[in-house]
Amino acid sequence: MKASERPLYEVEKIRDIKEMLNKSVEKFGPKAAFLSKVNGKYEPISYNQFGADVNAMGTALLHRGYGGKRIIVIGENRYEWDVTYMAVLCGVGIVVPMDKELPEKEALQMIETAEADAVMYAPKNEKTIMNAPGVEKFSMETDFPALLEEGRKLLEAGDRSYLDIEIDPEEMRILLFTSGTTSSAKAVMLNHRNIAENLMGMCAMTYIGPDDVFLSVLPIHHTYECTCGFICQIYRGTTVAYSDGLRYITKNLAECKATMMLGVPLLVETMYNQVWKKAEKSGRAKKLRLGIKISRALLKIGIDKRRELFKDIHEALGGKLRMLVVGAAAMDPVVAEGLRDFGIEVIQGYGLTECAPIAALNRDCNYRDAAAGLPLPGVDIQIDDPDENGIGEILIRGKNVMMGYYNNPAATAEVLRDGWFCSGDYGYIDKDGFVYITGRKKNVIVTKNGKNIFPEEIETYLNRAPIVAESMVYGIDTPDGDIEVAVQVLPDLEEAKKLLGESYTKEQLQKAVEAAVLDVNHSLQGYKRVGKVFVREEEFEKTTTKKIKRHVEIAKMKNQ
Repeated sequence: MKASERPLYEVEKIRDIKEMLNKSVEKFGPKAAFLSKVNGKYEPISYNQFGADVNAMGTALLHRGYGGKRIIVIGENRYEWDVTYMAVLCGVGIVVPMDKELPEKEALQMIETAEADAVMYAPKNEKTIMNAPGVEKFSMETDFPALLEEGRKLLEAGDRSYLDIEIDPEEMRILLFTSGTTSSAKAVMLNHRNIAENLMGMCAMTYIGPDDVFLSVLPIHHTYECTCGFICQIYRGTTVAYSDGLRYITKNLAECKATMMLGVPLLVETMYNQVWKKAEKSGRAKKLRLGIKISRALLKIGIDKRRELFKDIHEALGGKLRMLVVGAAAMDPVVAEGLRDFGIEVIQGYGLTECAPIAALNRDCNYRDAAAGLPLPGVDIQIDDPDENGIGEILIRGKNVMMGYYNNPAATAEVLRDGWFCSGDYGYIDKDGFVYITGRKKNVIVTKNGKNIFPEEIETYLNRAPIVAESMVYGIDTPDGDIEVAVQVLPDLEEAKKLLGESYTKEQLQKAVEAAVLDVNHSLQGYKRVGKVFVREEEFEKTTTKKIKRHVEIAKMKNQ
């Protein structure tokens, strides 16, 4: 059977997230839902315990009068965050996840915009939250355990106010802020139906099961990690372990024996590049390339020896890692293929906060490394006003699409038209139905003669150069009214030392980067070629999912 003909995986039908949680608790009861660090070691928390804690928290919050209220959850990825989020979502009121890295001014503005009634916060965010007027403040360290105990006593006394709440799947229950500056960020309204449809669709396409251990690395307030890395794992009976931080990923992979992880391109590409850097440094790169050739030959005749041939790589990643799911931005296909050569499956998907979030996903048995994936079951995707290459704006329709932007009918009307969500992304669909993203509509560089240049495409090629750590391509106005393509490059200083020696000058570094850009220019059509190259010393300002804040960086340049 061809990969494209393989049936979808069977999934549990769910109406809402409360029903999903109850089913998972009943099905997986004593199994570990979470691995939480206690005195430096991962300790299990069962599905039974999680379900009981959610019910206790929900009962306590209802008893205190928070029914129908808006409750913000802010903090690092941790068990208290999960319990609070799920308790509010599944019966108390409206949950509002907030970025723990927000500056105080922006955080306070977001609390006001959401019209929040209470905040559950982690200790690291106490200083910010304490200055928020008019909201009740609950600490995850002190108030959380007290609320749990209060809820348990109420349940023991027969209080069923929370347990008996019926969920309306179409009622707004989540407010999610899109990434961007506070002035441009919009509050997306989601309901249980949006999330439930997303869970069933993604799990029908790619297998996730009770034997998996999922290492959670990305910030949980973000819809990508929250839906796919938290709620989805509870839906499928997986165990979730939280990472101690980006610097500790390999250590944590080994500690929890993780089989899966969600990543963003920068994170996954760094992992892949580190493998090759270590191989080059130890003199084993030639042997590694030979192993890949042998492995590819064996796979053609149905023999898979990758975990044996590349045992050292697997051991360095904990020994059990089988799959990486990549999203938030387009991934370099070379990296996906390279990791798969080592025996680690890599698939990428495509989504937006407004789509709860997944709209398209590559299957584990049917994928294109350059594509964003196939539309989820029940999701329609079409291209609006395609050009001669079939490229146009991506439109999405399905039960996963948001209800609209909170208190912003004008912005809602701009993107929701005749049942379709206008994504703001450009792309095309191939003959097999795979969706390809070429770039963001707002980032497209349009030349004087009407040609479209997608910065993301050029950046993918540039970032393959060893001396380029990161790049940002943009347009500069020229005196004759046209646009010149420019790039800001953050160089890889280790590579610079290898190439130029320890005592290289700024001029030498500039020339080395320009040479790398020139190599890429040779493979590009004339109108896409980069004309100006700027080497920078400071890292780019990024979102919590490690995407460069283009509008911020370009504004900085204009003000210099």
